[in-house]
Amino acid sequence: MTKAQIIEKVSEQVSLLTKRQAEIVVNTMFNSVRDSLHRGDKTEIRGFGSFRLRNRRMKEGRNPKTGATVSVPAKKVPFFKAGKELKELLNK
Repeated sequence: MTKAQIIEKVSEQVSLLTKRQAEIVVNTMFNSVRDSLHRGDKTEIRGFGSFRLRNRRMKEGRNPKTGATVSVPAKKVPFFKAGKELKELLNK
């Protein structure tokens, strides 16, 4: 499902909202999650799941073209953990 399809679905479900207003709602939600992760906070959506950051430590990698060993720096990556209700729905 694409972002445009989500906006369309929100617009259909809430008949009081135009597509433009639905787009603002969807963008606000995504931006809120993004900003929360940027600050290092966790975002939890009850019944759906939670978003948080995980730290990856530095590791040694290999350049596939030359075979030379390269250092892959430490970094933060976003992580999504599905909530209990979502897991149950998917595993029926």
